Amino acid sequence: MIQQITTSLYDQLIADFELRSILSASSETQDVQALRKDGFAHFKRLAFPNTKVEDWKYVNLSPVLKESFITEPEEDVLSADEKTIENATIPGLDCYKIITINGQFRPELSDVNYADGLYIAPLSAAMNRPLFEAHFGRYVQTGKFHFAALNTALFSNGLYIEVKNKTVVDKPVHIIHIVSAEHNLFIQPRNLFVAGAFAEVSIIETYASANQAKVFVNTVTEIAVDRQANVHHYYIQTGKEQTRYVHHTEVAQEATSVYNNYKASFPGTGLLRNNFNIALNGENIESHLYGIYLAGGQQVVDNHTVVDHRKPHCMSNELYKGVMKDEALAVFNGKIFVREDAQKTNAFQKNNNLMLSKKAVVDSKPQLEIYADDVKCSHGSTIGQFNDDALFYLKARGIGEEKAKALLIHAFAFDVTEKIPLPQVQEYINHLLEEGLK
Repeated sequence: MIQQITTSLYDQLIADFELRSILSASSETQDVQALRKDGFAHFKRLAFPNTKVEDWKYVNLSPVLKESFITEPEEDVLSADEKTIENATIPGLDCYKIITINGQFRPELSDVNYADGLYIAPLSAAMNRPLFEAHFGRYVQTGKFHFAALNTALFSNGLYIEVKNKTVVDKPVHIIHIVSAEHNLFIQPRNLFVAGAFAEVSIIETYASANQAKVFVNTVTEIAVDRQANVHHYYIQTGKEQTRYVHHTEVAQEATSVYNNYKASFPGTGLLRNNFNIALNGENIESHLYGIYLAGGQQVVDNHTVVDHRKPHCMSNELYKGVMKDEALAVFNGKIFVREDAQKTNAFQKNNNLMLSKKAVVDSKPQLEIYADDVKCSHGSTIGQFNDDALFYLKARGIGEEKAKALLIHAFAFDVTEKIPLPQVQEYINHLLEEGLK
């Protein structure tokens, strides 16, 4: 039996659950309370993972989890200065701007007049809505994921976004997630996004740090994409070294829907773990996953993805590219499942990495599990350095070495960045890529 990590933080969280069970009993539905109890039971069994757990073998959490944390944000830091918000704002983007601080929705800092058919509220205000009850907590396997089980037991608010059937949202929803703390803080926001049948929406999530202390963010986001809906979903990750993130995202797609995910992360955040699972539950579904990570310093970027083909005539395409500097560590663990009923599946997965330093490390493990016999599937991984011929060619034409390297890195990332349909977001990511190379 694998010995899990137990710390004073573990004991503190166990005690927090007992108190929360009393305080939230009157304000939450019985279904939510039952969900919390189920998550708590699984977390007590699983505890925190250590390096003997297969999916965590490259990331040692012990030093982080031995820190002292408070588990409730202090009220006096639930604000953010204008500069922090401005730095996380995408220039020139016409959007509905939503601000959260330490996971809590701040309407006074946000746009609150939305298009017809678009509903945005704190999670706690949505618990009696029919679509909340239909989808909340339905997709996460709490018996398998340590941090998702913990979040399910102890989540504290977050965002609920609902797009009604046949609603085409006129401009993107841009969520700026800010962390701010004067003392070490452990927070657990929970989000649920629901796109109704024939709906269309773009959701952009950017992350920024204003904290002076160490902050650990454990987030779970569930996304339900109904039949013939079209969702574009962006994650843009920046932050400070003393901030650690564990993001767990579950996407459930129904027939003839399209879900596109664009993920970009940059130097700064000490630890970034992305668990991304997507289930193709109907026929004629399209799923596209594009990722670019630029890692520097002693940063750890750990991407784990699962694409689960359950029905026939579906397509998925996954392309992640990494640029590695300094002593950074990146992990890519991608799995594609093609179930027995999922005939006529097209599934593709690729992870390419460009090494700028001899001390940087990449562990890449693309995987296929195919149980159907009439499919087209491929996967692959590459790890390499600069093309010396291309670098020489640029330098021979009077381009300095640093500029030449930047041009080659932009060319390397282009296969991902060109897929971004919003020009302002594409330009913003290219700018962050250029800044991260300095």
